[in-house]
Amino acid sequence: MRARPLPVASNASCRSEGDSLLLAGVLDRAAVTTLWPQLARGLGHVRQLDLQAVERVDSAGLALLAELAARLRAQGGGGIVGTPAGLDELSAAYRLSPSLDFNASSAGS
Repeated sequence: MRARPLPVASNASCRSEGDSLLLAGVLDRAAVTTLWPQLARGLGHVRQLDLQAVERVDSAGLALLAELAARLRAQGGGGIVGTPAGLDELSAAYRLSPSLDFNASSAGS
């Protein structure tokens, strides 16, 4: 299967390869604004997010990743590979689990 490149936003990019969506660069507000229209059309056969080449994530990038992860879980996937700078801190602040799902049990703490 041939990798299909998607548009570049700031220095961010994404492409599907096998059952993975490979994201790279900085996932910030500018990247999300550019990448979202393409990604919102559907993820096809993608089952996991590969974040190994993502340099950094801000809150807009986290929102994008959380939405993509939720869509993948709905399709029977949802695995996440890689932990870019900012992801753990923002996930904790927004009470997201490692799978980027809302962790209701920690919401009251």
